Amino acid sequence: MTDKRLLLAGAAIALIAAAGGGYLLGSNHEGEQVATAPAMREVSASKPLYYQDPDGKPIYSPISKKTADGRDFKPVYAEGSSANQMGSANQESAKRGKILYYRNPMGLPDISRVPKKDPMGMDYIPVHEGEEDTGVVRVSPARLQMLGVATAPVIQRMALARTVRATGVIQADETKLASVTTKFDGVVEKLVVSTTGAEVRAGQPLARVWIQTPETMMQIGPDVITRQIDYVIALQDKNRAAIAQSAQVLREYGMPESAIAEIRRTGRATRSITIVAPRSGVVLEKPAVEGFHFNTGDALFKIADLSTVWLLADVQEQDLGAVRVGQPARVGFVAFPGRTFTGRIDFIYPTIMANTRTGRVRIVMPNPDGVLRESMYATVMIDTPVAGGRGLAVPDSAVIDSGARQVVLVVKGPGQLEPRAIKIGARGDGYTQVQSGLKVGERVVTSANFLIDAESDLKAALQAFASGESKGGVQQ
Repeated sequence: MTDKRLLLAGAAIALIAAAGGGYLLGSNHEGEQVATAPAMREVSASKPLYYQDPDGKPIYSPISKKTADGRDFKPVYAEGSSANQMGSANQESAKRGKILYYRNPMGLPDISRVPKKDPMGMDYIPVHEGEEDTGVVRVSPARLQMLGVATAPVIQRMALARTVRATGVIQADETKLASVTTKFDGVVEKLVVSTTGAEVRAGQPLARVWIQTPETMMQIGPDVITRQIDYVIALQDKNRAAIAQSAQVLREYGMPESAIAEIRRTGRATRSITIVAPRSGVVLEKPAVEGFHFNTGDALFKIADLSTVWLLADVQEQDLGAVRVGQPARVGFVAFPGRTFTGRIDFIYPTIMANTRTGRVRIVMPNPDGVLRESMYATVMIDTPVAGGRGLAVPDSAVIDSGARQVVLVVKGPGQLEPRAIKIGARGDGYTQVQSGLKVGERVVTSANFLIDAESDLKAALQAFASGESKGGVQQ
């Protein structure tokens, strides 16, 4: 029982001596002269202060000791936890200069003049001469390598460009559509082009129709037959003025040139005429079938020239300001993986769709081989230049953006990173413009920023920076 009390008393004396030595080193670290306890001078750098249970239990001994299962107690030194660690620490300290004090690893306003652990068991961080700047985050080079930290220089770039992405569908060019109608009532006698999707040429026969004579009493429809008779009489009279006038009236009624030529050749009016294609293209719609009765103005065919098509793209509202008429666009289609088509912006519609908050952009696309079909779904990429001339830029991944402020980590030396607020401009090409806060040639961290935040108390450094305690400041 007496031996056990002596052992505990010896451990307590050792702890008090260590704590007393730390106190005598002084509590003021702002330049006041610090006294050195004689007891501390007598302790050899290689001699343990005391011994602790190897499992970390609060059991101490002033002399070397073993546990009940034969394991040695762990020696505790003044500046480390083992002789090897103390030796490497001394070498590192010699390189970095004299240790002034030890700061809390979590950034709390707590320092110690001797090595110490916080309640979580983390070692306090030594602060050497010339390293008093609280704005600098310190991470060991081994830790940086383990985190995969990468850096990049601050560079000067010409105006950036960014890519606006959108989706859209193919539509026929409205300026190259033709609807085949008549200005008289009639019946389809025979279809020459009988299938939708058929390609036709300008002037090619589409259908033969029979002209219905209007009922005079009901006054239904124009009397095309009477207009034909007027043309025949003008031909017989050889009245050039009347011939030209009568022929023009027939054209206005929708009579094709082939039908007018047939009347001129036979000298007789006809009720059966051939409807021809007004332009070359593809038959998109064909309401006409044999025996189909149509009235004046009814569409019999719808023909589109698909040598060029329109792509109607929906652009997000926040991107509309960067889009301009004449800009090129790169387009991809699900039907053609790996193939890129090109077009050019022809028109920006003046309205916004309220339900999707998108604006519509019309892109004209050449389609010489006819592979682009109506209603095809497309993904669109529009390269838009960013305003501004030559300036500083850093990779996008280097910027830690909290919304209210933007910060980068500047490499100040081996394992030394300074959080620095910057003012950013536009983004594009994977880079962010820097309007102030950096200089050309400085290196910034481009990866593992948030891991660094967790490992080395970036938040505390930022708080010190915000309160004006950081000596680095923002360089203009």
